[in-house]
Amino acid sequence: MSEPETIVIKADVREVREARDFVGLVFGAWGLTDFVARTVVSELATNAVVHGSEDGDTVIVRAYRKDDGVPVVEAWDRSDALPVVRPVNYGVESGRGLLLLEGLVRRWGTRPLNEGGKVVWAEIEPVRA
Repeated sequence: MSEPETIVIKADVREVREARDFVGLVFGAWGLTDFVARTVVSELATNAVVHGSEDGDTVIVRAYRKDDGVPVVEAWDRSDALPVVRPVNYGVESGRGLLLLEGLVRRWGTRPLNEGGKVVWAEIEPVRA
């Protein structure tokens, strides 16, 4: 595994752009396209801010490459509540992010943090830029 690149953002939806730009820079440095990674980290960071954080919290966003070269993006938040993939409901305007994520990534999941909270991660297909 490569050394993770890390950014810490405020738990504020306006900060998600920072996470998106950060991942774009990291993937660019790796010589990989960043379109999927930017979309995925937007979902992960937004969920961490909206569902996993309280006022004054921070969200950690990391990107790294596994030993086989597969890039991973992840978001850390303080909530132990696991993300839930909701069934499609065409009558609402939100709640489809994890369904979108499932269609974009190799696989995704969660792991608990020792100090409380969780990490939500996603493996992204590496595509050369």
